[in-house]
Amino acid sequence: MHTRAHFIHMQDSTQQDWQLIGADFMKFSKKLPDRIIKHLQLLEGDYGGFPIDRYAHSLQTATRALRDGRDDEYVCCALLHDIGDTLGTFNHPDIAAAILKPFVSDENLWMVQNHGIFQGYYFFHHIGMDRNMREQFRGHPSFERTAEFCELYDSPAFDPHAETFPVVEFEPMLRRLFAQPKNSIYKAALE
Repeated sequence: MHTRAHFIHMQDSTQQDWQLIGADFMKFSKKLPDRIIKHLQLLEGDYGGFPIDRYAHSLQTATRALRDGRDDEYVCCALLHDIGDTLGTFNHPDIAAAILKPFVSDENLWMVQNHGIFQGYYFFHHIGMDRNMREQFRGHPSFERTAEFCELYDSPAFDPHAETFPVVEFEPMLRRLFAQPKNSIYKAALE
C-alpha cells in the first residue's frame, strides 16, 4: 500500500506531502517512454485513406532521418511528429510539440509545431487551401529546417515498400531523450 498525502485543498498541503508526491512522480516519470510508445502504437491500423497507416508513416519518417545520420533528438522528433493524430485530429502538431517541449531544442520544437503547415505545401492546393501558407514564416531561423524535414522525411514516408525500422530500433534514443527535461518549470525541483 502506498502512502499518500492527506490534504483536500492544495493550499493545505505540506512539505511532507510534496515529498511523498515527488517520490511517486519520479517513479511515474521514468515510465514516460513506455507510455509514449504505447500512444504511438495507437496509430497502427489507422490509414485515414493513406497508402500506409499512420504508425508505419511515423516509423518510416524516423527511419529515413536515422538513415540520413540525424541525431537522436531529431530522429525522435521525426518518430513522434504525428503522435497527436489520435487526440488532436485538427491540431496534431500542437499535441506532438507539447509532448516534446520539455525535452528538445527550440529548433526541433518549432519544426514539429509547424510541420503541418509546411507539409501543406505538397497537398493544400488539392483541397482548396494555399499551398504557400508556410511563406508567412519565411525568414524564421527554423524555416529551412522545417521545409527540409517535410521534403526529405515527412512527405516521402508513405511508401508501402520503403525501409521501415520497428519501434524497438528507436526505444533506446527515446529513453535517453525522455530521461531528463531540458525545459520545464519543474527542472530545478528535479535536480
